[in-house]
Amino acid sequence: MIFNGMKSVVGGAGLALLLAVSGPAASAAAAEAAPYAWTSVPYGAGGYVDGFVYHPREKGLLYARTDVGGAYRYDYAGKRWIPLLDHLPREDADLMGVLSLAVDPSDPNKLYAVCGLYLQDWARKGAVLRSDDRGATWKKTELPIHVGGNADGRGTGERLMVDPADPKTIYFGSNQDGLWRSTDGGASFSKLAASPAKAISLVIFAPKTGELYVGSADGKGGLFVSRDRGGSFQPVAGAPTQLPQRAAFGADGTLYVTFAEGDGQAAVNPSHAKGGSVRRRDPATGAWRDISPSKAGEGAQGGYSGVDVGPDGMLVVSTLDRWWPHDDVFVSRDGGASWSALSRQAGFSAEAYPWLAQSNPERKMGGWISALSVNPFDADEMIYGHGGGLWVSRNLTAAGGDAPVAFEARIDNLEEGAVTQLASPTGGPTLLAAMGDTGGAAWDDITRSPANGLFRPNTETNWSVDYAGQKPGFIVRTTNATKPNGVYSVDAGANWRPLPASPYKAPTEGQPWRGPGVIAVSAKGSALLWAPEKDAGYASLDGGKTWTASAGWPAGRDQALVPVADKVVERVFYVLDRVAGRILVSVDGGLTFTAIASGLPATQGWERAQLAVVPTRMRDLWIALPTGLVHSRDAGAPFKSVRKVDAAWSVSFGAPREKDGYPTVYLYGKVEGRGGLWRSDDEGGSWTRINDDAHQFGDIHGLAGDLLDYGVVYIAPHGRGVLVGRPPK
Repeated sequence: MIFNGMKSVVGGAGLALLLAVSGPAASAAAAEAAPYAWTSVPYGAGGYVDGFVYHPREKGLLYARTDVGGAYRYDYAGKRWIPLLDHLPREDADLMGVLSLAVDPSDPNKLYAVCGLYLQDWARKGAVLRSDDRGATWKKTELPIHVGGNADGRGTGERLMVDPADPKTIYFGSNQDGLWRSTDGGASFSKLAASPAKAISLVIFAPKTGELYVGSADGKGGLFVSRDRGGSFQPVAGAPTQLPQRAAFGADGTLYVTFAEGDGQAAVNPSHAKGGSVRRRDPATGAWRDISPSKAGEGAQGGYSGVDVGPDGMLVVSTLDRWWPHDDVFVSRDGGASWSALSRQAGFSAEAYPWLAQSNPERKMGGWISALSVNPFDADEMIYGHGGGLWVSRNLTAAGGDAPVAFEARIDNLEEGAVTQLASPTGGPTLLAAMGDTGGAAWDDITRSPANGLFRPNTETNWSVDYAGQKPGFIVRTTNATKPNGVYSVDAGANWRPLPASPYKAPTEGQPWRGPGVIAVSAKGSALLWAPEKDAGYASLDGGKTWTASAGWPAGRDQALVPVADKVVERVFYVLDRVAGRILVSVDGGLTFTAIASGLPATQGWERAQLAVVPTRMRDLWIALPTGLVHSRDAGAPFKSVRKVDAAWSVSFGAPREKDGYPTVYLYGKVEGRGGLWRSDDEGGSWTRINDDAHQFGDIHGLAGDLLDYGVVYIAPHGRGVLVGRPPK
C-alpha cells in the first residue's frame, strides 16, 4: 500500500520507502487492561504555586493552584497533595493552567476552578470546572473568552468567588474581558454590563456588609465596590492608583489590600513590580492608611502581593519582586502599625528534597511570593507559595519573638517541574530528567529525591540530556546559562565537569532568542553531536575540545532538530528533517550526514514528530508522526506503517516481556481513534491501553520505558514533573 498517499521515492542505495504495513495482521486490535498505578518520582520542584484556598467552615480542607500544573487538595492524614485535574485529556491540556479557585462557604463539597493557559488568539479558550465532591469529579462550562493561567498577573486574586448570600451566584474576574457572573451554580456565565474594568485582579465580598469589591488591572489600577451585587460599581474613595494584588478582611471589617505598580505592564505580577504598598481601610470612616512594612525611598524596591489575617488577628503580607535585599514575609499584631520580618526567624526543613535545600543555601524566603494563607482553624499554620514550591509554618504564633519559626516543604506529590528531556538508560542511573528552571537529576532510586545525581547548578534550565548506550555512566547535557552551556559526567551523574568548549553562540542584544539546544553522545562516548537552536549541527571527536559543523546537516534552521545516537553502533547518529520529510545518518561521529530515508510526511509548526532508536538494537528506528507510527528494523530498509495507530505523539522502549524478546514499545498517541498511553509486547502488532480516563494528564511531554524492568514506564506530563507507571500486580 502507499502510505498516506505518498509516491515512491527512488534514489541511491539505502533510500527507504514507506510501503508496507507492520505487525501481524491478525493481532492488530487495541485492548483494554487494568490501568497502571501512577506515582510521582520525588524531586522537589514545586514550581510556581500561586494560590491557596482554605475552606472557611470546614477544618482540614485546603486547596492549591498552579500556573501550569493543575490544582490540588491537601491530604492532612497522608501529608501529601492529591492532584485534581489529571483526568483532563490532551485536547483540554490548556485547562491545567488554573487562574483561580473558589469554594462554596455553605457547602464544603463544592469546588470551582477557572482554567486556561494563554490569552493569545491561537490558544484554547478558557473554561470553568465545577465539582460536587471536592475535585474528585468535574463538570465543564466552556467560556467564550481566553483565560491566562500562565499569563502576567496570574498570582493575583482570587478572581473566582461564590456569593456567600446566594451559592448559585458566582463571579469571575477575567484577565482582559471584564467581570462575569453565573446565576446557576457555574453552568453558564455572562458578562456584566457594569464591569468596572477589562482586566480584573481580584474579587472579594465583605463578610459583614456583603459589599462586592473588585480590583482593576487597567492602566493605573484601582479598587471598586458594588453594593447591589454587581448591578453598579463605584471607585473606592481614597484607594491608591496602584494595581490591587490581593485583599483580606479582619474580624472587625477592616479591609487590607496589597498593591503593586509596574514598568508599563498592565499586570505586574509576578515579575514586573517596581513599587507598591500595603493599605488598611477603616470600616467605620472609610479612611485609608499606608501600613507598608517598608516604604518607597527606604532602599528596597518591589511591591506587595500576599495578604491574610489569621484567626488570632495576626496580619501577614508578602513582598513581590523585591530582588534586593530579598523577598520577605512580614507579620503584624497591631494591624500594621509595626512589623516583624519572618526571614529574621525562619528556619526551613527540606531534608527530603536535596535540590530545594541546595537551591536556597542562605535560607531565604524565596522569590515570586504571590500568595499566602493562614489556616482559619490553626493560627500556627501559614502556607505560602514561591517560584520553587511552597512552605508551611508549624508555629507562626512565635513570629515577632526570639524563637525560630519552623517551615516545612510540604510538597509531596506536588511536582510542577517542566521536563525538557527524559531517558531511562541501559544501565547506571535508573532515570534521567532535564528540567526547566530547576536543572533536573539522575535517579538511582526513584522513590526518593536524589542527592548525588542533581544537575548542578540546579537553578537554571537544562535543555537536554543523553547517555552513552554502551557506557551508560557517561552522561552529557546542555544548560541555559552557565558557560560553556554543556557539561558531562563519567560516573553516572555523581560529579559533573564543563565541556572544554561549545559551539553554541548566545544571542546578543537585539537578536532573537535561541537556546543551547540538544546534545547527543555516541554509543561508547567517543563522539558528541550538538545541535544549538536555530543553528547547524556540530560534531566533536575529542571530548568537546573542538567542534566541526556537520556537512549535509538539514536546512531550515527554524525547525527543532534533535540528533539521536545509535545506542549500539559507535559514532552513528540520526536526525529527522521534519520539513523535508527525510532521515539523515552519520557514520563518522556526526561530521557528515547523508539521507537514508525520504518521502516521510512533512511536519510544520507545532506538529510533533519524533525519531526514536531502539536502545538495545542497532539501526532499529521508529518515527512518531501526527498521521501515525512507522518502523524500520534496519535504517536502510523500508519503513512500515503500524496498523491501527492513527496518531503518534511520542514513542519509547522498555524491557521485553520475554527474555531476549523484542523490546516493549510504549506509545503516547491514538490507537483506533482513542488517545492515551499504550503498550505493545509484540512490536506494534497489538496494543494495550495502560492509562484510564481518570489519568490522562492533559498533555505528556516526555516518555521513557524502563529498559531493565518490564512494564515500567516514565512520563513527563506538562507541569506535573515525572511520574512512574507500573502495571497492576
